[in-house]
Amino acid sequence: MNYYMAPMEGLTTYIFRNAFHQYYGGIDKYFTPFLCNRHMSSREKNDILPEHNSGMCTIPQILTNRAEDFLSLCQDLASYGYDTVNLNLGCPSGTVVAKGRGAGFLAYPDKLDAFLYEIFSRCPLSISIKTRIGMEQESEWDTLLSIYQKYPIAELIIHPRLQKEGYGGIPHVSAYKKAEEILSCPLCYNGDIISPATQEKTLTVLPGIKTIMIGRGLLKNPLLPSLLRLENTTAGDAVSTLKDFHDTILEGYLSIMSGDMNTLYKMKDLWTFLGQSFNGADKYLKAIRKARTVADYRLAANAVFRTCPYLPCQEE
Repeated sequence: MNYYMAPMEGLTTYIFRNAFHQYYGGIDKYFTPFLCNRHMSSREKNDILPEHNSGMCTIPQILTNRAEDFLSLCQDLASYGYDTVNLNLGCPSGTVVAKGRGAGFLAYPDKLDAFLYEIFSRCPLSISIKTRIGMEQESEWDTLLSIYQKYPIAELIIHPRLQKEGYGGIPHVSAYKKAEEILSCPLCYNGDIISPATQEKTLTVLPGIKTIMIGRGLLKNPLLPSLLRLENTTAGDAVSTLKDFHDTILEGYLSIMSGDMNTLYKMKDLWTFLGQSFNGADKYLKAIRKARTVADYRLAANAVFRTCPYLPCQEE
């Protein structure tokens, strides 16, 4: 099985990806948070610089509904040595959808078809796509599949939910099965793989899966790729490694950001997920959220690692 790290805006930055690669690994492809403007900002350039992604297979992701913007970004990315990009047709965020981007683009199949024709005919890079199965109804998937069939998609990453479902409800496995039957391009499954048990359950109904993308489950439990690969690890080693991983991320942000608060915003967002794997950590997590200095933050975070049981295999 191949495992990919899903892109999550503001979280899976190159600081996070490098620390993860150093302490955990087990990821075959890392996808960057999306690029959405015609030209990259200095922050976005830092995130895709080859020297900031050394030793990793990193795929830049683009979020746009304008072919010229997509092609302009691809030209820039090619100059940095990239040979593949990923098109985001899966983000369900209301602000993104309102602009007809991400999953919102799926509501306009004719425009999407014209967009894909333009980029596949002119882009010098290979193009993979991350997609939802529609906006409102599962029947939309048939139209989308007929469009995807037309193009030489390097890989189609399918989150088998509708935009309106967000991250709730049960994935539509029948939609993924239909893609397996119709499409000839490589496929990747994305959605609700948070433990070996959920992987086994998914593979029982979709035994043809060869590649899985994991996002929220990996942020909650960085051990997840190792657990999915059935690798052994002890509880003590797991906590020690997690603390080292956390500290490396913290120091990485401190080295590139000015002022404590910018770093603290990043770390607090991370604890939204990490905190779910510790038992009895509520008062320390509250202290993390209230921290106004890095010193106060360190005291609260260290208390979690020191005193709270780490339960990485909890089911939701």
